[in-house]
Amino acid sequence: MRIETPEKHYDLVVVGGGMVGASFSLALCSAIGRKKLSILVVEPVPHSAADIQQPSFDARSTALSYGSRCIYNDMALWRELAYRATPIKEIHVSDKGRFGLTRLNYADHEVEALGYVLENRQIGKVLNKAMEESSVVQLFSPARIEHISPSDGKMLLAVLKGESRFTVETSLVVLADGGKSPICDQVGIDRFVDDYHQHALIANIAFENLHNNVAYERFTDTGPLAVLPLESFDGQNRGSLVWTVAANQSDELQAMGTSTLMELLMDRFGNRLGKITHIGERFCYPLVLSVAKEQVRPGLVLLGNVAHTLHPVAGQGLNLALRDTAALVSRLSQAMEEGESLGSMAVLQDYMDHQESDQKKTITVTDQLTRLFSNNQRGRVLARKLGLLSIDLVPSLKRGFAEQAMGLGSK
Repeated sequence: MRIETPEKHYDLVVVGGGMVGASFSLALCSAIGRKKLSILVVEPVPHSAADIQQPSFDARSTALSYGSRCIYNDMALWRELAYRATPIKEIHVSDKGRFGLTRLNYADHEVEALGYVLENRQIGKVLNKAMEESSVVQLFSPARIEHISPSDGKMLLAVLKGESRFTVETSLVVLADGGKSPICDQVGIDRFVDDYHQHALIANIAFENLHNNVAYERFTDTGPLAVLPLESFDGQNRGSLVWTVAANQSDELQAMGTSTLMELLMDRFGNRLGKITHIGERFCYPLVLSVAKEQVRPGLVLLGNVAHTLHPVAGQGLNLALRDTAALVSRLSQAMEEGESLGSMAVLQDYMDHQESDQKKTITVTDQLTRLFSNNQRGRVLARKLGLLSIDLVPSLKRGFAEQAMGLGSK
């Protein structure tokens, strides 16, 4: 529910009401059942289920893994999300101009789909509506956190809304305010940052042929190019384009005429979907690997991009964040059952110990794929040829690759 004035004390305060902050809040509400819990979500962007303004709910699309679908299903949100979700039945991976490819098919893994593609705005509508209808989550928006500090085993937050200033006490602050979190800087949490010197050009595109629920990952000399299947609209066969290019090319591609850009995209992607007939509004984002050197402190935990920002090559950023969310919710639910403080370091370190392997594996695989498939050195070209062939020919490798893509093989 939306509020105009916050209480003086909450069990938890979630900073950020975007994709990760909203998902965590609703997952915890679902997990606790009828247990009493107070949650405040502080979001700087005006909040509405009808008018989506939060940056993480922009014009991009997201590939949710099968594991993420299970998480939303446990939250009783998947049925509503599924109306606008396009299932991924097959993933086609290839290297432009070179032999070696692999195909992953849902039928080989006894699942309904390998994953699902949704436009971020559609996810935002479902999450925002659920938060507004919740009797547990109190949504304070537009508002921002000016300062947080520990005090007698609690956390004190100075919260600003317009000219009004409020002081809120809580046992646990869940920081989910994105990769450029001002709070993270304020409390002195350092980050490991590695710039890939690449940008992602994002757009929705239309093409002649049906996509048949196939997601394409095409590796090129400038970086990966992905086309994800979207639901048809106004008779158009649509897909979501994620095109990785060198940083010094992004301005040129943004300014390029539509017909010229479509020709260039056809050259890079090929004619698997027939002629590209339309490219929608374009967005460009710099790509970096960024990992917080601390994700937990007494009374504080980081979730989402503030904890780890990944290259989109394997589509694992949000899916990893949702697995983190599920693990944190599980440990906090246990803490409530056993009468432990939600913000105790023992509770938060248990969560971190549980997720450390998943995070390290996912971050490492994503980083290595990015470097392997964005480099034309002879040795790396040979390595990726052999890698794609091996995945396609060796059942155990193919199964492991598929399970990683589905968010089921990260432990």
